Amino acid sequence: MTIAENTKTAVAGKTLVIAEKPSVAQDIVRALTPVAGKFEKHDEHFENDAYVVSSAVGHLLEIQAPEAYDVKRGKWSFAHLPVIPPHFDLKPVDKTKSRLNAVVKLAKRKDVGQLINACDAGREGELIFRLIEQYAGGAKPLDKPVSRLWLQSMTPQAIRDGFNALRSNTQMQPLADAARCRSEADWLVGINGTRAMTAFNSRDGGFFLTTVGRVQTPTLSVVVEREELIRGFVSRDYWEIHASFAAQAGDYPAKWFNPAWKKEADDPEKKADRVWTQQEAQAIADAVRGQQATVTEESKPTTQASPLLFDLTSLQREANGKFGFSAKTTLSIAQSLYERHKALTYPRTDSRALPEDYVPVVKQTFEMLANSGMRHLAPHALTALNNNYIRPSKRIFDNSKVSDHFAIIPTLQAPGELSEAEQKLYDLVVKRFLAVFFPSAEYQVTTRISKALEHHFKTEGKVLVKPGWLAIYGKEAADEVADAKDGDKGQSLVPVAPGEKVNTESVDPKGLKTRPPARYSEATLLGAMEGAGKTVEDDELRQAMQEKGLGTPATRASIIEGLISEKYMLREGRELIPTAKAFQLMTLLRGLGVEELSKAELTGEWEYKLSQMEQGKLSRAAFMAEIAAMTEHIVKKAKEYDRDTVPGNYATLNSPCPNCGGVVKENYRRYACTGADGHSEGCGFSFGKTPAGRTFELAEVEQFLRDKKIGPLDGFRSKAGWPFTAEMVIKFDEEAKNYKLEFDFGDDKKGEETGELVDFGEQTSLGACPKCGAAVFEHGKNYVCEKSVPTDAQPTPSCDFKTGQIILQQPIEREQMTKLLSTGKTDLLDKFVSMRTRRNFKAMLVWDATADKVNFEFAPSKFPPRKTAAAPLTRAAVASKKTAASPGGARATGTKATKPAAKKTAAKTPRKAPAAGAGSTPSAALAAVIGAEPIARAQVIKKLWDYIKANNLQDATNKRAINADAKLLAVFGQPQVSMFELAGIVGKHLG
Repeated sequence: MTIAENTKTAVAGKTLVIAEKPSVAQDIVRALTPVAGKFEKHDEHFENDAYVVSSAVGHLLEIQAPEAYDVKRGKWSFAHLPVIPPHFDLKPVDKTKSRLNAVVKLAKRKDVGQLINACDAGREGELIFRLIEQYAGGAKPLDKPVSRLWLQSMTPQAIRDGFNALRSNTQMQPLADAARCRSEADWLVGINGTRAMTAFNSRDGGFFLTTVGRVQTPTLSVVVEREELIRGFVSRDYWEIHASFAAQAGDYPAKWFNPAWKKEADDPEKKADRVWTQQEAQAIADAVRGQQATVTEESKPTTQASPLLFDLTSLQREANGKFGFSAKTTLSIAQSLYERHKALTYPRTDSRALPEDYVPVVKQTFEMLANSGMRHLAPHALTALNNNYIRPSKRIFDNSKVSDHFAIIPTLQAPGELSEAEQKLYDLVVKRFLAVFFPSAEYQVTTRISKALEHHFKTEGKVLVKPGWLAIYGKEAADEVADAKDGDKGQSLVPVAPGEKVNTESVDPKGLKTRPPARYSEATLLGAMEGAGKTVEDDELRQAMQEKGLGTPATRASIIEGLISEKYMLREGRELIPTAKAFQLMTLLRGLGVEELSKAELTGEWEYKLSQMEQGKLSRAAFMAEIAAMTEHIVKKAKEYDRDTVPGNYATLNSPCPNCGGVVKENYRRYACTGADGHSEGCGFSFGKTPAGRTFELAEVEQFLRDKKIGPLDGFRSKAGWPFTAEMVIKFDEEAKNYKLEFDFGDDKKGEETGELVDFGEQTSLGACPKCGAAVFEHGKNYVCEKSVPTDAQPTPSCDFKTGQIILQQPIEREQMTKLLSTGKTDLLDKFVSMRTRRNFKAMLVWDATADKVNFEFAPSKFPPRKTAAAPLTRAAVASKKTAASPGGARATGTKATKPAAKKTAAKTPRKAPAAGAGSTPSAALAAVIGAEPIARAQVIKKLWDYIKANNLQDATNKRAINADAKLLAVFGQPQVSMFELAGIVGKHLG
């Protein structure tokens, strides 16, 4: 039904439009208003005579097993596995219950006669809507007609066009079936696989969470296999022979090569220009030095076309390589440019082509860019229009290469004010869009062979004749034609006359070493995930994965982030490094014979079958029956494994046994003494590889055995599943007459009990103690007043101020504690976890003078504003606060502050001046980074951090250090500062 038809027939019932996000709902309302009438805004929806428009906030519901089949974590044993429920119930996502209730209430309204699914165009968008529809119906279906709005762009005209071409519910049913099957199958394999592997790893006691998943585990396998190659790599010496030849017109470089060389499949390190002994390399150099050489050369023109348009994965790879953006960051920025700014088309696409009827739209887009005033882009758009570059081409316009969505390109709407990161990504997309229509770059490529005696030397010259699309990139294009000095890369060559003999001026053997393959960065891992189908042997599965790879463009970023959060990988600079936990999982899957969980074939098989389902060639029931059988197989393999250890490639440690000096070796579960010979039962000393669910890295174990202590380390989990941080020690147990591992939680009172003095001499104070005004330092796992522990200056403690460095799982960084001490409160922190409800919550830490301790203050949006100290905690301020009540603090501790007391304080206390820096004018140097408007100091720090993160200026080796770019150099006055210096530096730049 078109917009006009729907508006006319509104008396038969209104149409409820459900978008995926509130911003999209607002865009739909703006687009419909000119043709369907003005909308009235309500709390959770918009409404006019014909339409009610509301939205989800992403997924509002998640599937779960019915209560009878639900296995709580405390019962994760093989006795309760596998879990294969006959159907799936729906559970509201806790954070968005109110939004779900509002949407369901609208769907059930008697005056709502039909629904339009306006969620994102794709499998996930289909699933989000279908689950809401199912939940709204309850025991019996909602039974209201459903249509599908399929949007590629968020411009008003594109939205109106979409409403005039709605798809029917019948058309979308195969996609809905595939979406549900993918979700339920992921649940079955993920839940059963995770619980089976966790049960296996927890058989000796404790709780060792071992997560697996259909996409995350094969992705992890790719990274682990690369790391195994790196660790097993043995570097070899080789030599190259570099020469310089003198012609009449000048000198040119060249490199020796063997023209008879043929590639060897079993040794990829062997190449035509490598010699494997120094003697041979030196002999060649000595033989040709000073000799005359004959020259032959071949010169031919070549062209280089621009890269294809971006899909999400190629955009994420490019942004990671150029700007260091993570895949998650790139997706977030692209989503903002699509939803908020309407400047880009739908970003979650796996297509790099445009529809064949899109040529007129492309011309309009070029016209918009040419007239946009964007001086770095407009001239190129104008050039393309004047030279008629925008023409139909199968390389760009190809319906067969467009699935649900087409490539990411700019829309007809020029963006407004963009952040620096948004501008970078927008420019990246627009330049690629412009470049793909420009002519190819043209080069003249010359290959010159200089032959001295019987030895051949090669020189390659590459001269840019016509820049073509490279003109769009200007100076960036210089990388395309690097002026190389090694003699075998692109460069401009001096001419050699026909028949001219040249002289071998200098010849030098250059000793080099073979290098292991590089570790994955996010850019290269995204490429590996996208191209995972290339490793699949089955033709049909490979074809299915050609379009999807491992995961979808929209989910790959979250898969990588999930592996990092589960401690399977670490992000160091731009490298992704698998942890010991990752190696242990791969060893387990191989040993149990369930390697299918780590292979891309599993995803290939699923994608093949899901694509068949989308085409109506496979039933939902048949697919789910196969998934249930596979789930049973995985659990059975783990349950029936009865050997003591799992075969694998285990380490022998360098550090000796602390008890007998014997050799300590690794097995699947433990590090154990194997005696002086390394092959006996040893002295009995051993400890588990995963104490409290945290897997030791090999380097950590070596340090632990050597120093008999390590830490503090994070990532431990209690038996109830709670994360904690602790130091670990190896202590001698008199009863067992052997050493054993223990946790040391760093009781800071031990100095007071033993009289041992604490030395803060090498530390920098975080600020003044709110109780006594003395200095506050880090000590153990806490921040403490220097007068709360015995020191040389004051052996007997006189203060008791102490607060944890981790509170309810929220790490309290030094800069936040410094802020608390100087202003009375921290920023809003978002990783607290309630001990009672086990839910995350956001709060600020504040100094509660009434309770005489640090307490919580909640965000104003949820609770009434609270009058908490915000001035620096000087001694005078501390003294005055002894009589003041703090409702925020009282609420956090359950202490009730009386209203009259609060009013009395408010009446007697004069209004305070704004915090230091509020409404201050930035200096010219600071204004160049954050803008020139008057601004509060706290906002300055926030804006600076946004700038630092967007430009990847945190030092790769020390995240607490910030590297200055050209703008920040003027602010910092030096190339690098620590994050703790920021507040002081900012103060100097505020008027």
